[in-house]
Amino acid sequence: MSDTQRYHVLDRAPFNLASYLLRWESILVMLLVAVIIINTAISPYFLDIYNLSDATFNFSEKAIIALAMALLIITREIDLSVAANIAVCSLVMGLLSQMGYGTPILVMAGLAVGATAGAANGALVTKFRLPSIVVTIGTMSLFRGIAQVVLGDQALTKYPSALTSFGQGYIWPGVPIPNSFALFLILACMFGFVLHRTVIGRQIFAIGHNPTAARFSGIKVEKTRFWLFVLTGLMAGLAAVLLTGRIGSTRPNIALGWELEIVTMVILGGISIAGGTGTILGLVLSVFILGLTIFGLSLVNIPGIEIAILIGLLLIISIAIPIMTAKWRGRT
Repeated sequence: MSDTQRYHVLDRAPFNLASYLLRWESILVMLLVAVIIINTAISPYFLDIYNLSDATFNFSEKAIIALAMALLIITREIDLSVAANIAVCSLVMGLLSQMGYGTPILVMAGLAVGATAGAANGALVTKFRLPSIVVTIGTMSLFRGIAQVVLGDQALTKYPSALTSFGQGYIWPGVPIPNSFALFLILACMFGFVLHRTVIGRQIFAIGHNPTAARFSGIKVEKTRFWLFVLTGLMAGLAAVLLTGRIGSTRPNIALGWELEIVTMVILGGISIAGGTGTILGLVLSVFILGLTIFGLSLVNIPGIEIAILIGLLLIISIAIPIMTAKWRGRT
């Protein structure tokens, strides 16, 4: 037998149906199908194309923030101030709108305030080595407090028609695809490409796997984390622009409680809270699962407090399952 016949090295592992079906993304696909089937059975209005289109308004802004949050969590950080960041961004937009500024200025202001708030979080975490969960809980209270002190029990409602038309509008007349949902899909493709097909993405995963080893490998860990905080703040600013345009007002309780749903989207999507693993595909699937589940429950008049309980349970389960699975595998 010649040397060329003795060894045959495969470029990749052979296809294994069992391992493929046990992938988190495959489980999410099956769960999504189950959600659609169950909701179709309990409500005849669920599969109406216009109802589904309007349902995307309720989760697209959250999903946009979740894209950036996913990258942050992969690097073992988190930003719990995103919902309060939206409140501050919307507040600044509202005040500028009362002064007579047009839509371009309002959009730029919302994005700039969001990115600045993200940069403040990033600086506190990376420069002063403070835990991100502590920092962002503090800034969450700070940002929300600013909105509540300035607004009190009032609402700012004077916004240009161009802003509200975009926030409430569709990509084309007669095409039931909201602007916010289309923007989420475009951003999901961009984030997926960066995370899974570029050097930056490999560096993000390397930081999440082992920050110390990443530093010795020449990766600028703190700089990368800082800019991911800025990116998360920028996405919160974009969500503020879309949400403010959609509801046409700024209130102190705007986006209240969104941070829980956003983190649930990320963790349910298979992004490990311990960092280093996850895919944008899994995140997108979890967005649809969570969004359609809430939409289906609202169609049958399930109270909001019960939906909040469900979201909390999903968050706990999605964190616990990977940990329990890893322990089970370690014993076998």
